[in-house]
Amino acid sequence: MLDTAIALGLAFILGLFIFMVYKKTFKGVMYSANFGVSLLAMTLITTLIIMAISSNVILSLGMVGALSIVRFRSAIKEPIDIAFLFWAISIGIVLGAGLIPLAIFGSLFIGIIMLFFVNQKSTDNPYILVINCTDDNSEQKALDYVKGKVKKHVVKAKTVAASSGVELTVEIRLKDMSTQFVNEVSRIAGVNNAVLVSYNGDYMS
Repeated sequence: MLDTAIALGLAFILGLFIFMVYKKTFKGVMYSANFGVSLLAMTLITTLIIMAISSNVILSLGMVGALSIVRFRSAIKEPIDIAFLFWAISIGIVLGAGLIPLAIFGSLFIGIIMLFFVNQKSTDNPYILVINCTDDNSEQKALDYVKGKVKKHVVKAKTVAASSGVELTVEIRLKDMSTQFVNEVSRIAGVNNAVLVSYNGDYMS
């Protein structure tokens, strides 16, 4: 009973640590406290399961059969969430196996790595610039101006319509994190409007 209490107590502490690291490093659109709590619960549950399996061979066979019918339907919205899920499960397995020092030092090391790399600010974030022009002449003027104001630009899409003119979607990299040039682009003759949004490869915000 003492070993069980120690293992579950450590699982709670380390699961809470994982939860706090997740909260500090979250960069998505909508933060879900339920997902953070599920990381804590997953650490506790995994620890309990591994302790039960390691103590009884017959029970372990029954547990494998029971887990084989479980289906997880929750969609993972952020790639980094997979790392946190695997982290919580791994700590539960290690604690359940009785490798307490490995669980503690491993969690601290992973937590430091997560905090350092995920919170590291990048100055080369991609942006999407959407420009609505009336004709080819204004389109070329807008692209020439943008080319001189950004580090890199790539035309991702171009839509031409008789009623609305030309719509350009351009991926850009800013030179000095200044967006003042968007105001200048919108003032070019023939440009109806210009919209700049941040882009991470999965969604726009």
